[in-house]
Amino acid sequence: MWDGWGPSGWVGWFFMTLMMLVFWGGLVALVVWAVRSFVGPKTPDRSGERPSNAIAILQERFAKGEIDQEEFERRRAVLRDQGGSEGA
Repeated sequence: MWDGWGPSGWVGWFFMTLMMLVFWGGLVALVVWAVRSFVGPKTPDRSGERPSNAIAILQERFAKGEIDQEEFERRRAVLRDQGGSEGA
């Protein structure tokens, strides 16, 4: 076909198999990346991870009016006793 120049036999088979694996692997990686990009970042509730700064989240809830001042101070004291604050 190429006058003796180019891959033949097992070399050609190996190269074509490798290229198909690279193609399908890249396609799967592209789909996974696209889905993760459109879904958006995970919230602490969905991922199961602890928030990095619990005091900041507590302050935000207080500012939104979700908790009152008494609840805010009680929870802040608990977090500070546990070493949960990274600065407030």
